Amino acid sequence: MAATLIRRSISKLSPSAAPASSLILSRLHATEAQSQQVEPKAAQTPITKTFSIYRWNPDNPLKPQLHNYEINLKECGPMVLDALIKIKNEIDPSLTFRRSCREGICGSCAMNIDGCNGLACLTKIPDASSGVTTVTPLPHMFVVKDLVVDMTNFYNQYKSIEPWLKRKNPPSTKGKEILQSKEDRKKLDEMYECILCACCSTSCTSYWWNPESYLGPAALLHAHRWIADSRDEYTKERLEAINDEFKLYHCHTILNCARACPKGLNPGKQIQSIKHLQLVN
Repeated sequence: MAATLIRRSISKLSPSAAPASSLILSRLHATEAQSQQVEPKAAQTPITKTFSIYRWNPDNPLKPQLHNYEINLKECGPMVLDALIKIKNEIDPSLTFRRSCREGICGSCAMNIDGCNGLACLTKIPDASSGVTTVTPLPHMFVVKDLVVDMTNFYNQYKSIEPWLKRKNPPSTKGKEILQSKEDRKKLDEMYECILCACCSTSCTSYWWNPESYLGPAALLHAHRWIADSRDEYTKERLEAINDEFKLYHCHTILNCARACPKGLNPGKQIQSIKHLQLVN
């Protein structure tokens, strides 16, 4: 279009301007042709990072081992989960791990990364200069395969605290929701956000040694969530159900749970609140 406009303007000039017009058009066409060319990208120097990942297959009689995998960080996303997906897709398709939302909502990708429990989707890959990054399953849990652990006992403990609303009286208006004031709703903050990833419970030393009898930080946090709910009418019964030497009082307030929680919650604080309610009631 620009070339056409220039031709029209030049055609109105004197014949002596013809050579100059040819030069202008030739330069114009050369510039457009050059603009169509794409310069090759400069070769990027790869930044390699080594991941040492726990591997164990129940169908293989060999003992668990740590396998090393090298990836180029310039061709990988920023999170540990991105690295695991890249390894599975491009290097070793037999690598097994759980993942779903990739947004820190589902809690599926909980694992131990460089000695700390966390979600792989929320944990950034350390710099290549930091050395090897070690990825293992959640500690003190039965391993199903590789980074997948058996969550059966964890979920059974969660089920035991009856994590649902229990009422003795029907709602004031049949078929309508049970109302709650803003102040009562605010009491549930720092509890309802728990995603049951088990990072807190598997970082608790008391839970390590007594996983069958001690409910653990996650289950007790949810127990207090329903105890504190103004709409629930079984507060006394809930307190009695967990008033046990092992279920509740095996918490020694070490607070590994608070340090491990990827959502920034403090289960130890909620357990202390339950113990206080036990004394009051």
